[in-house]
Amino acid sequence: MARITTKWGASTWVPLLLLVLLALVPAWGYWAGETFYVAFFARMIIYAIAALALNLALGYGGLISLGHALFFGLGAYSVALPAFYGIDSGWVHLLVCIVACGIVGYITGAISLRTSGIGFIMITLAFAQMGYFLFVSLKQYGGDDGTGIEHTSRFFGLDLGGVYALYITAFVVLVLATWWMARLRVAPFGMALRGARQNARRVNAVGLPARKYLLTAYVISAILCGIAGMLLANLTAFASPSTLSWIVSGDLVVMIVLGGMGTVFGPLLGAMAFMGLEEIMKSITDHWMAVFGLAIVVIGLMGKAGLVGLLQSVSQARFGKAAQAAHKEAAP
Repeated sequence: MARITTKWGASTWVPLLLLVLLALVPAWGYWAGETFYVAFFARMIIYAIAALALNLALGYGGLISLGHALFFGLGAYSVALPAFYGIDSGWVHLLVCIVACGIVGYITGAISLRTSGIGFIMITLAFAQMGYFLFVSLKQYGGDDGTGIEHTSRFFGLDLGGVYALYITAFVVLVLATWWMARLRVAPFGMALRGARQNARRVNAVGLPARKYLLTAYVISAILCGIAGMLLANLTAFASPSTLSWIVSGDLVVMIVLGGMGTVFGPLLGAMAFMGLEEIMKSITDHWMAVFGLAIVVIGLMGKAGLVGLLQSVSQARFGKAAQAAHKEAAP
């Protein structure tokens, strides 16, 4: 009974319920004629994918990166630059995204992993800012103003420029990525990765190359983050150097910490809470940023292990009281 309770506690069924509700958004939007909210939730899903990607490096590998906006932006420009020359094949866009993010992720990861702690943070931040200023300098593609995308990605005739097609695609990517992360937690690679986070020397001592595991996780994380950026570019039909800003990296880190670092559903909960609160605060007050920041702090203090930890505490308290009541009833 304890095993069932642990597996299906609030930290599991609440995110699963949210996924079910997210799956129903396109049908509701079509019935109500509210494409704005479909686009809003699509954006939320995209940032959840990006946070899920960073969580692989940060939550599982302990790599505190402030440079994942670099890959987010590369993903966006992997659509914008081919589209600038009239290429609308989604397969070409995806290939460019994977190759660009994979190569850049490998190079920057290999260099960054030569350091640790604050050094790693600063180097990843520096790489992201280098990418930001590179795209600002490309005046042919809009420079600081960004560039519009006339030819969005097409897969088998399906145009991701349509909000419903984009939403369904992003949702499928989110579900697959979440499922893969859940499998990874109990896979040998995931266990070795978490071991490298806790003590890399011990992992090396048992014959496993900790640095190689961390670099692999960093590259996979970069590619998945790039795919999220590619989806965002199709949603907005626009690519801008602002997607490479350190602010985007900071937002992703906050989403992960808010939801629960190193957990399967933490990035999803964090992204939904972050973007949901942001939208609500904007509609309430002009000083929403101050109130929003305070709300994030309060939530963080309530659940030091993030929203997932908070839900786990609620489940433990609930089932703990139920167990005590059952014990009293059974007592002679």
